[in-house]
Amino acid sequence: MSREKDIAESIIRELGGKENIISITNCMTRLRVLVKDYDKINMESLRKIDGVIKVNEEGGELQVILGPGLVSKVAGEASKKIGVKLGDAKEIKAAISEKNRTPFKLLLRRIASIFIPLIPGLIGGGLILGITNVATKFNWVADKNLLAMLSLFGNTIFTYMGIMIGMNTAKEFGGSPTLGGILAGIIYNPALADIKIGGSALVVGRGGIISVLIAAAFASWLEKNIRKRMPNSIELLATPLLTILIAGFATLYVLQPLGGYIADAIGKAVTVAIAGKAGVFTGFILAGTFLPLVMTGLHQGLTPIHMQLIQSTGVTILLPILAMAGAGQVGAAIAVYVKTKSKQLKKIIEGSILVGILGIGEPLIYGVTLPLGRPFIGACIGAAFGGAFEALKVVGARGLGISGIPLAAIIEPNKIIYYIIGLIISYIAGFIATFLLGFEDPADEEVKDTQPFSFNA
Repeated sequence: MSREKDIAESIIRELGGKENIISITNCMTRLRVLVKDYDKINMESLRKIDGVIKVNEEGGELQVILGPGLVSKVAGEASKKIGVKLGDAKEIKAAISEKNRTPFKLLLRRIASIFIPLIPGLIGGGLILGITNVATKFNWVADKNLLAMLSLFGNTIFTYMGIMIGMNTAKEFGGSPTLGGILAGIIYNPALADIKIGGSALVVGRGGIISVLIAAAFASWLEKNIRKRMPNSIELLATPLLTILIAGFATLYVLQPLGGYIADAIGKAVTVAIAGKAGVFTGFILAGTFLPLVMTGLHQGLTPIHMQLIQSTGVTILLPILAMAGAGQVGAAIAVYVKTKSKQLKKIIEGSILVGILGIGEPLIYGVTLPLGRPFIGACIGAAFGGAFEALKVVGARGLGISGIPLAAIIEPNKIIYYIIGLIISYIAGFIATFLLGFEDPADEEVKDTQPFSFNA
């Protein structure tokens, strides 16, 4: 039996069996599970499964943190075992509504459901663009046709991202994904430039991602209401027809202008906050507080802002600042490694430091700094100093989905050196802060009791 299959079966067993599982999805590092009855979960045994880093409960959703690579394989094995396609269980929305009544938490959950499926494309496309940009700058590739093809591959996700978001939004709000994609297509259709309202020509893509989210959500609400009121004999024809017509006119006259105002406000606010006189202070605060945001799931709300900035300005100046949070963790973990006498703790750090440098922070957060307390604060301090430097230099990223050293590949070519310097600042500041703050050095048996997992297995 493969390790992944063994882990999947163990997780299913401790979750109360496949009959207790409603849905399984996964992101970059976490298995996200909805269960019917929490009383059937053996939480203590679940946390002790080999490969499980941490178990969180957020808004009715159980998050089993496994780390990159392993999580997607375990999710696939688990879906085969329980007979549910990843994320396709029909009961998922009802379960979320029942267990997660807070409107703000529900909004964050919806945002995650809309944008998480895009992450593989954003990573792949962003890295291809980064490689192409570097190859072009240093004349590594003489074949212009090859460079054009690479640019095509990398840019496609960003060119059609609005359509994908429209489809995901409609699906999340209970509408037809195709109709959501059509509304997004209306917003980005070049023919908009030939249409005038109030004597002014419409602007293609006005409002970007924000307009798409609003229009697709409205279309989904409209579609459901039309379908409920339409006679069965004509419902198949009338529902999509009326949805496109009504939502289309509403988008052009109201929703897209509204989305445009919101998008402009977001862009100006971010630019003033980071590129303005108080930018260094803003970067310090954003980077220093990002780790707690990640732990509470509130960072999901930043994803549309990143994407809107990329669509409107070509880069997100938020991501390089926030990426310093992971670098601060690395510096703090190195300080712990230097000071601790615990062989078990050293082993955990050795097994997780590389993935931390590569931008995956969960093993260091939940395996090292957070359990020790003060090193977590030291990591946040280290991140703050690096974030301040990134804001000072207004470093921008052309894509999303990666962090740490790999993020350098999609940083603006003329700002890559500043991004690297920011990482080094966070490493050093995180190390110094943690070294000075100190921590209560645990005995090996204490580490074993609180961290029953292996990164090297």
